Amino acid sequence: MDITGGPFPIADDLNICRLLNGLWQVSGAHGRIDPTAALNSMVEYHDAGFTTWDLADHYGPAEDFIGEFRRRLTEERGAEALADIQAFTKWVPRPGPMTREVVENNVDISLRRMDVDCLDLMQFHWWEYGDERYLEALGHLSDLRDACKIRHLALTNFDTEHLQVIVENGIRIVSNQVQYSLVDMRPASQMAPWCQANGIHLLTYGTFCGGLLSERYLGQPEPGGMALDTASLNKYKQMINAWGGWELFQELLTCLKSVADKHDASIANVASRYILDRPAVAGVIAGARLGVSHHREDNARVFDVSLDRDDEGAIEAVTGRGRDLLALIGDCGDEYRRR
Repeated sequence: MDITGGPFPIADDLNICRLLNGLWQVSGAHGRIDPTAALNSMVEYHDAGFTTWDLADHYGPAEDFIGEFRRRLTEERGAEALADIQAFTKWVPRPGPMTREVVENNVDISLRRMDVDCLDLMQFHWWEYGDERYLEALGHLSDLRDACKIRHLALTNFDTEHLQVIVENGIRIVSNQVQYSLVDMRPASQMAPWCQANGIHLLTYGTFCGGLLSERYLGQPEPGGMALDTASLNKYKQMINAWGGWELFQELLTCLKSVADKHDASIANVASRYILDRPAVAGVIAGARLGVSHHREDNARVFDVSLDRDDEGAIEAVTGRGRDLLALIGDCGDEYRRR
């Protein structure tokens, strides 16, 4: 039995696990990672059916870990074992000249680090919309896709307006990676409807709020200072503050616990299942603290959960009382850009 819900086609020739292993947590902002323990953990994720990896050029050694992981699988199981891996990286350049040489050189770095001939999915990010050279970069990335250095082209943290500009310029996009959770429902307003209408998928991060959407924080006093000991906890606690604060968040956790008990599941299962059921969502990224801790067995239970209309209504009765983050922050990714 496949405990991870079976493959999901993000493209005609690319299937993914709907729970992706996120490697932001090896970037250095979440504590030290032991490379040997990390590699062993990657094998365990893979053997449990969690075969899709989300990483980036700036996530510390993440791309190197993928390369070493591939070499280990080849040595121990043969080259055919590599067909079961999907590794999605990102390119996050500083705004500047986007010549073919600049773009191709950066793609080549990822190819070498990950030890692949072709990147499964290149997710492109751009900091400054006022610098329209992002369209030049994407044009060159499209050419590299046609040259088989990239299998599919995607985006990360683009808003709806600029995603539409990109598509209207004839650039084929498979997915956009955005923050999407019960606390941050901004994609539901504009992004998801547009993507659904145009055949583009969403990959979501922040769906577990860095672990805050869990039983561990139910009924607990508001954490601060040393209790927020990872970059994820700090980031998503700030999002909770913007959305409605700790008191309302406790009401949400209480509601989720009631729904979770009904389904013999966990709060994290319900939180991720709700987002997986939203239009245009292909997968949810779960942070992997390689060699430190894991929640594989619990996370896999999301595929046994089926939320009914009563469940969703109860959840939405709480989330609907939060602030309008679209009005407060802006569309997807606007928190990363000057306004």
